[in-house]
Amino acid sequence: MKINKLHIVAFDVPYPPNYGGVIDIFYKIKDLHDLGILIYLHVYEYGRGFPEELETYCEEIYYYSRSNSIFNFLSFTPFIVKTRSSSKLIKNLNTIKAPILFEGLHTTYPLIKNTFIDQKILVRTHNIEHYYYNGLAKSEANLFKKIFFWIESLKLKYYQTILNKADNILTISPFEHSYFEIIFNEKASYIPVFHQNKKLTISNKIGNKILYHGDLRVSDNIKVVHFLIKTFKDFNYNLTIASSFENQAIIKEIDKYSNIQFQKINSADCIKTLFDETHINILLTFQKTGIKLKLINSLYQGKFIIANSEMIEDTGLENLCELANTKSEIKNKVIELIYKEFTEDYVRNREQELIKFNTKTNALKIIELLN
Repeated sequence: MKINKLHIVAFDVPYPPNYGGVIDIFYKIKDLHDLGILIYLHVYEYGRGFPEELETYCEEIYYYSRSNSIFNFLSFTPFIVKTRSSSKLIKNLNTIKAPILFEGLHTTYPLIKNTFIDQKILVRTHNIEHYYYNGLAKSEANLFKKIFFWIESLKLKYYQTILNKADNILTISPFEHSYFEIIFNEKASYIPVFHQNKKLTISNKIGNKILYHGDLRVSDNIKVVHFLIKTFKDFNYNLTIASSFENQAIIKEIDKYSNIQFQKINSADCIKTLFDETHINILLTFQKTGIKLKLINSLYQGKFIIANSEMIEDTGLENLCELANTKSEIKNKVIELIYKEFTEDYVRNREQELIKFNTKTNALKIIELLN
């Protein structure tokens, strides 16, 4: 019998789709719905509200509260998992007999008791979580947060054995896939990230900006911005740093230099305008985890991309970016690209390479696994 129902357990409210993890969840829900799958969505809500937009794509939506009590930190279960435990969730998952897709290790607490009979279990791995939290610990300046992230990474490394209870592990990038394939063998299936882009929308306008954009509440992005300020402060080219969050400490530092400016991202239209005006996008990270949605968006909407190894290595997108790891390498790439034309050949090459990120095709891969 063909399966047309699916439980999806989300670690956060996936609307609006305005950061990496929820972007993948929202557009996955949308594509599966468009292909005839009835979605029963289970969501942990802790500040993002109850958006009516999700009702368009879901048969039912169940909301659960997340307990952020400090006592959860004392558990051997990782904090991101323990705070998303709900007996009501387990009951609801058992009420409608359908496969279950757990979004991230975060939501897999119900698998500890393994109460599901004749229900296929899929887990979407958004990161190698203990790598991710170890990276956060290295980037974090606050001592308390640094210790918290380090302990959490140790717990997550031990906890990931819960994936033995899954029938399929949906990996998000070639790097993650290689890792989970070695440990969990045939359970790992590479399903690239879901996103809003259906085709390339690269403007033919001549842009002159050099752009870095990212969430300036995230420690890794803050570290990147400080690195870029040091790179551009004595460079004869202008840099725009854009974010939806106004980090006052960073803005104060930016204001010291006439060739560096901050721009607030107020909407999706704002980021589209930025892409249209930009000739070179700089994408850096000091954490090699998952695949960055801003890399995908920049490839679909932006022109030249300068990226470091941690951003593009093992993504399958290396050939579409200019590699630069050091300050001098970044400067040399800027000088090389700033007056270079972004031709139709570049566009055609991107279209060919990005076929693997077609979200409808990847939604069909999930449906094949369900059946």
